[in-house]
Amino acid sequence: MSESIGEMILPGTYIDVRAEGLIGVGGISTGNIGVVGTANRGKVDEVVILGSYSEALDTFGQYDKWQVPAGATPPPPPLSLTRTLEQVFKGGGSTVYAVRIANGIPVARVMTVRDGANPPVDLFTLTAKSPGTWANSIKLPPPSGAATTPLKLELEYAGNKEVFEGATAETLRDAIVSTGSQWVTVSDLITPSTGTNKDKVPTTIVETTPGSNDGAAATTTELAVGLAKLATQPVNIVVAGGFAVGSTSSTNDPTSSMLAHLEATENDGLERIAVLGVSADGTVANPIDNKRVILVAPGIKATDAASRRQVDLPGPYAAALVAGRLATLAPHISLTNKDLAADGLTTDYTRAEQKNLLQNRVMVLHKNFGTRVLKGISTDSGAFKQVSVRRTVDFAKAGVRQGSNPYIGKLNNARVRAALKATLDGFLAGMVVDEMLTEYTLEVSATRAQEINGIALVTMTLKPTFSIDFVKVIMNLE
Repeated sequence: MSESIGEMILPGTYIDVRAEGLIGVGGISTGNIGVVGTANRGKVDEVVILGSYSEALDTFGQYDKWQVPAGATPPPPPLSLTRTLEQVFKGGGSTVYAVRIANGIPVARVMTVRDGANPPVDLFTLTAKSPGTWANSIKLPPPSGAATTPLKLELEYAGNKEVFEGATAETLRDAIVSTGSQWVTVSDLITPSTGTNKDKVPTTIVETTPGSNDGAAATTTELAVGLAKLATQPVNIVVAGGFAVGSTSSTNDPTSSMLAHLEATENDGLERIAVLGVSADGTVANPIDNKRVILVAPGIKATDAASRRQVDLPGPYAAALVAGRLATLAPHISLTNKDLAADGLTTDYTRAEQKNLLQNRVMVLHKNFGTRVLKGISTDSGAFKQVSVRRTVDFAKAGVRQGSNPYIGKLNNARVRAALKATLDGFLAGMVVDEMLTEYTLEVSATRAQEINGIALVTMTLKPTFSIDFVKVIMNLE
């Protein structure tokens, strides 16, 4: 579409503006993180966008005490989602797409409000807004003020309180509906059609169904479902909360599920990088070789908010911390030698152990003026070994895709293709100025057959800027 003067009658200067010359490339996200894990609160298999750890607590609840399964009858594995989000935000993450998964079907807490008759009459029910054990902590004393009006119904959870007032079952219920509760929903009266119970006075509350089954024992089956929910989201980095590469149980090793997810999203033009952690012992029996996977070792020490003591968290939580830190960096900035906000490491590797892990393409964390990444590498054995190179290329692909999209549907002629080249030239030249690339070549072309079929061919060669991994020092002493 162009803007032009409709009639040229009077002498003067007339301007014809071609819209193609105004097309540019807008902002591109590089630090959105997707997290999948188990929790005791929140809707299951739904994506929730979070901007802070306090939002994570409000949405998915506090995690349980850290305990390592041991013995013949081990306890359920610790809940992983909120604990993983804690490390993501601690690392510096700011935009997170989180999915709660669960093994089995979590049950929501249900409480019934009754009058004081003998036998009592059920008036209405209060049901927790999301399933799980979190709602069992809601304190709900019987309604007060039965002899006077108005009645008061108080709900208290995690230090916060909600108060609703009403003279009868109907008005009290309506007060809950109109005001709204953060924690519960309210049912209709038992006999709303006749209005039999609407004037009765609520006096007692009984628990009909306690909240149960947080689904903590989630497997890679549930992980795959959660990852599928993230497949269409604008995620750049993805983390599998609590799932460790090298786990003795194949149902807890995320490798296959994550590789399938990465392949599918790349084919859909939604490229991303997975940051995974190794199992507790730090061994990797079958090293991964993939340009989109980062494997982190060892685990980290962290303060457990539930038990108020320092615990040793395995590799998946170190991976979450690294993911948060990676999200703060521009695509071309390497993770090598970057500091991490960890309280400590579960293992101090020797130089020989570090060398062995690096040769197996594991991103090693070590102590050096705090906790740092020894070398910012992926598991790729080829050209995309440096994580920064993979991210730079993904950034370029996203920019070219975004810059090219507005041209779809326009004329496929030399003028429009020149405008497309100018748009992409501006974007790639900006990457050179920002030192993401050292140089590039770009060509936009179409044969006559391609013009007829609506095809414009963009061919480009990128030369990324590589980071310094080693500094060689030669000293002559005299």
